Amino acid sequence: MTFLSGFVALVGPPNVGKSTLLNCILNEKLAIVSPKPQTTRNRIIGVYHGEGYQMVFIDTPGIHRTYTPLHKSMVASAQAVFKEVDIIAAMIDMNHPDASEISIILSNLRRSKIPSLLVINKIDRGEKAKLLPIMDACRKRYPFDAIIPISALTGDGVDRLLGQLQSMLKAGPALFPPDMKTDQSESFLVSEIIREKIYHLTSRELPYSSAVTVESIEENSERKMVSIEARIHVESESQKGILIGHGGRMIKSIGQASRQDIERMLGSKVFLDLKVRVEKNWSKNPRALRRLGY
Repeated sequence: MTFLSGFVALVGPPNVGKSTLLNCILNEKLAIVSPKPQTTRNRIIGVYHGEGYQMVFIDTPGIHRTYTPLHKSMVASAQAVFKEVDIIAAMIDMNHPDASEISIILSNLRRSKIPSLLVINKIDRGEKAKLLPIMDACRKRYPFDAIIPISALTGDGVDRLLGQLQSMLKAGPALFPPDMKTDQSESFLVSEIIREKIYHLTSRELPYSSAVTVESIEENSERKMVSIEARIHVESESQKGILIGHGGRMIKSIGQASRQDIERMLGSKVFLDLKVRVEKNWSKNPRALRRLGY
């Protein structure tokens, strides 16, 4: 039996559910999710192992028009996959099928000529009567190999999507070991969990002005606990004050919520030490962006 494999990029405008889909496919939380747009900043790899095949999914930041150095870096990372993968799964929100960013994605597809399919997400939140007209309109805009309606939240249609993707794979070796679901380090996954809690618990510009780095992860076998030191970077003293909160309440809430998810991921009790540091205008400084992993 010939083994099949390939890289599949999940691309689309911000907040269409790419990270939710990746987590649904792998039945594990690898990518953070938030109702706020532009949550994903880095490309995240998730490996799906099937009988006789392997698909390596790349979750990318949302493609959008932008002018800030941070967002330019995010969009450049997303657009680079058009030259690096075997299949493009372009995602749109059923309730926003004409988002302006879609034209950017279609332009990239026309240049790359990579096999592609369109994933129409959030069918659980839209009117079913609108689905066929949306599919017809999308077929007229670009000759996708297939158009698959899904709900990444409920899992509806995801098996059909996986079957379609499998049919588009080519013969090739297994790209990762059979027990491996991601190539991301523990430090990266921990930092993303903390950043997710900042998105959920704070508002306005603060989530977008925050970055997280993990200073150390140490296992204490005697106490049967993992000790983690992490730093949250913000751009001003006022943001630091908001993040810490009155009497330290906000940073405590972020720490507690993060620790619960980290413990589930690591399967161990965790001591999490969070500190906040002001690094003025880090999101506009190319050197700071590189140092913080963007």
